Amino acid sequence: MQDTSFAIHPGNKKKLENTPYHDIGDLKEFVQEHNLYRFTCEQGFVNILFYRDDIVRIVMNPFHKPTMKSSFAVVAEPEIVKVKIEDKEDSFSLSSSKLQVMIQKSPFRVNFYDQEGRLLVSESEKGMGFKESKEVVCFKEMDPEDHFYGFGEKAGFLDKRGEKLTMWNTDVYAPHNQETDPLYQSHPYFMTLRNGKAHGIFFDNTFKTTFDMKKEKEYSFAAEGGQIDYYVMAGPSPKQVLEQYTWITGRMPLPAKWVIGYHQSRYSYESEQEVRELVNSFIQKEIPLDAVYLDIHYMNEYRVFTFDRDRFPNPEKMMKDLKSVGKRIVPIVDPGVKVDPEYSIYQEGIRQNHFSKYIEGDIFYGNVWPGKSAFPDFTKSETRKWWGEKHRFYTDLGIEGIWNDMNEPAVFNETKTMDVNVVHENDGDPKTHREMHNLYGLLMGEATYYGMKKLLHGKRPFLLTRAGYSGVQRYAAVWTGDNRSFWEHLALSIPMCMNLGLSGVALSGPDIGGFAHDTTGELLARWTQVGAFTPYFRNHSAIGTARQEPWSFGPEIEKIIKKYIQLRYQWLPHLYSLFAQTSKTGIPVMRPLFIEYPEDRHTFNLSDQFMIGENVIIAPIIKPDTYHRVVYLPEGTWVDYWTDQIYEGGKHILVESNLETLPIFIKVGTMISHGSIKQSTTIPEKDMTIHLYQSESGESHYTLYDDDGETFAYEKGEYLEKQIRYQANGNVIKLTIENSVTGYQPTWKHWTLKVHHATPYLKLIINGKEVDAKDINFNTESNIASIRINL
Repeated sequence: MQDTSFAIHPGNKKKLENTPYHDIGDLKEFVQEHNLYRFTCEQGFVNILFYRDDIVRIVMNPFHKPTMKSSFAVVAEPEIVKVKIEDKEDSFSLSSSKLQVMIQKSPFRVNFYDQEGRLLVSESEKGMGFKESKEVVCFKEMDPEDHFYGFGEKAGFLDKRGEKLTMWNTDVYAPHNQETDPLYQSHPYFMTLRNGKAHGIFFDNTFKTTFDMKKEKEYSFAAEGGQIDYYVMAGPSPKQVLEQYTWITGRMPLPAKWVIGYHQSRYSYESEQEVRELVNSFIQKEIPLDAVYLDIHYMNEYRVFTFDRDRFPNPEKMMKDLKSVGKRIVPIVDPGVKVDPEYSIYQEGIRQNHFSKYIEGDIFYGNVWPGKSAFPDFTKSETRKWWGEKHRFYTDLGIEGIWNDMNEPAVFNETKTMDVNVVHENDGDPKTHREMHNLYGLLMGEATYYGMKKLLHGKRPFLLTRAGYSGVQRYAAVWTGDNRSFWEHLALSIPMCMNLGLSGVALSGPDIGGFAHDTTGELLARWTQVGAFTPYFRNHSAIGTARQEPWSFGPEIEKIIKKYIQLRYQWLPHLYSLFAQTSKTGIPVMRPLFIEYPEDRHTFNLSDQFMIGENVIIAPIIKPDTYHRVVYLPEGTWVDYWTDQIYEGGKHILVESNLETLPIFIKVGTMISHGSIKQSTTIPEKDMTIHLYQSESGESHYTLYDDDGETFAYEKGEYLEKQIRYQANGNVIKLTIENSVTGYQPTWKHWTLKVHHATPYLKLIINGKEVDAKDINFNTESNIASIRINL
C-alpha cells in the first residue's frame, strides 16, 4: 500500500522507545467535600479519603475528576475519621490520629508519615502522572532498608526487592521457574518492612499493572489504563498491615474441617470404578483421606454441569457410598460452555443473555476443552446468580466442594485468553475485557461460592480456584497451578504460599508431588512432609505422568507418606484453631518468620523455612539425597518436636534429617494441641491433647477453638473457645483455664495436658488450686508429665 496515502500514515512513524511521561504538575485548587479532599493540579486531579485512622486512599485521574467507585476487591466502607487540616504557603497536610498526609504544592507530591513522624511512603521527584498511551504511573522513593512482600502468587524468593512484577491472570502450563511472570493470580498489593516496622500499599486498578522494584532508589507501580487508586496502610507491625489489608478486601471464612484434611487428585480419575478402587485402597491401607477430585474426564464431552454416564453410571450412589465412609468428591467446573444447540446450559446462556459479547452484540467464542465455547459474563449480577443456581446439579448429588479451573479465563489461542475488546456489561457500567480480565476468576468465584452456600442450606461450601484478584480469599482457596515434579518447584512453592498468605489468601498450597513430569519416591515423600503443614494439602498429577498416590513407590515410601498424612490429622485441632484466628484477623496460618521477628535480618528473605502460627518452625529438606540442613532459629529457646532436644535461638544450627524426618521446632514456653489419628475428619474427635513445652520462667497464652466443623452455626456463637494462660517459675507451673465461649459442646469430654521437660518435683497449679501429685503421671524416660482434665 506504499503507493497510496497509507505511506504517510502517522502510525508508520517509528515510536519513541520511551513514551513521554507527564507529571500532574502544581497544585491549583483545593476543595473539601465532607470527608473527601479534592485537589486540582495542572495535569490531573487527586482525591484523598481516610478510610480509618490508619488507612488512607489516594485516587488520581489525569483526564477528569476521579471516580471513587472501587473494584470488586474492596468490601470496606470508609469510617468517620477526624482529620486535622493545615494549609501553608508551600505545603498542605491532612492528619488523623495515626497517619499524616503531607502534600507539597509545587510540584504536587504526596508523602505519608505515621503518628510518630516516621516517614512511610514518599514520592520520588517524578511523582505521579501519565503517559500518552493512557498508562498511569506512580513513583516512590525506595529506602536502602526496604524489603517487599506480598504481590500474591509469584515465583522467586520471599523478598521481592529487585523484581519487576506484572499483574495479568495467565494460564501458564510451562515453564514455571524463578522468572515466570505473570501467573494465574493478580494481587496488586505489597507490604514493606523497614527497620522492624511495616506498612502496606494496595493499588486497586484492575487493568494490567506492573510493579517495578528493580531500581535502588525508586520503585513504581503503573497500569495500562484507569486511575492511580491506592491505599496506604500504616502498620506499624506486619500483623497490623495484614489486619488493615484484609479489612479492606475481606477475610477468608472458616473452612469446613474436611477442607483442611488430605485430598487426592489426578488428571484424571476417569471412571466410577477407578474412584471406588482408589478410595478402597486408602481405607485398606488405613491412610487418612477426606476428598477425591474429578478432573475434566468426568463430564459428558467436557460439558459443565454434566456427568458422562458411561464412565460414571450412577454418580448419586457413588457420592452416597463415599460419604458413608467419610470421603467427599470435588468436581472441576470451568467457565467455557460448549457451543451445542441441544445443551441446556448453552441454550439458557443464549436466551437469557449471559455470555460475554463484543460491543456490536456478537458473542465471543473461544476454544477450550469442549471445543468452541462461550463464556459467561460474570460482571453481571444476574449471570452470577444464574451460574450459582446451576450448581444445584452438584449439590443435589451431595457435593459440597467445587474446583474452578481455566478461569483466567484461559482460551486456546495466541493471547491465551479472551479478546480484550470484548465489552462486559458490568451491571450497566460497561467495561472492556482489558479492564475486567483480572476480575474474571474472582467474579466466577463469587458466583460459585454464594450459589453453593445458598444450595447447601447451612453447610460451608468449599471452592478451589486457579485465578483470582485481591479479595478472592472471601470465596476460595488457591492452589499454585501447573507446577512440575522438580525439586526446584518444591522449593518455589514455599515462598509462593507465604506471599499468598501475606496477600490475604491464607488457604493455599501447591500440587503435592508436582503436577507435570514424573515424580520420584523421595521427592513425593519430602513434598508430602511439607504438604502436611501447608494450609491446603492436595496431591495432584497430570495425565501421562507417573502415578503418585501414597503407595505408588513401594512400602518404604508409602510408610513415610502415611506417617505425615496421619500427622496432619493429629495436628488438625491446632491448625483449625489457627484458621479460626485467621478468619477474624487475616493473619495467615502459614507465615514467614519475619512476621514474628520483624527486626531479625536473618528472617527477611528466609524462603526455605516457615512458621505455623507464632511458635512452630517447619524447616523442610528441599534437595535430593540430602539428610541434613542448616536451620535458623530466632531468639528464644526451641525444642525439636521429635526428640525434645533443646536449642538456644538467635543462631543457625546444623540438623540431621533422614528421609523419615521433617525438622520441626516448637518454641519453649508455648503450647500446641493434638488430636488422634483418624481416617477422615468425619470421625468424631475423642482424644484431645495439649502439649506444653515448659520453660524456666515466663508466660504465654494459648487459644483452642472447636465447633461442629461443617456449618455456619459458629457465626451465631455456637463454638467453644478455651483460653489457657501459662506462667512458669522454676518447677512451679500456674495455669489459668477458661472456656471463654461455650456455645458448642465438643465430641471430646476430657483433654490431656502433657508437660515436656518436666521433673518429678513439678508443682502444677490450675485455676489457683494445686494438683495432687498422685494425679500427675510422670514418665521418667521422656520427662513428660501428663494429667487428665475435664472439659
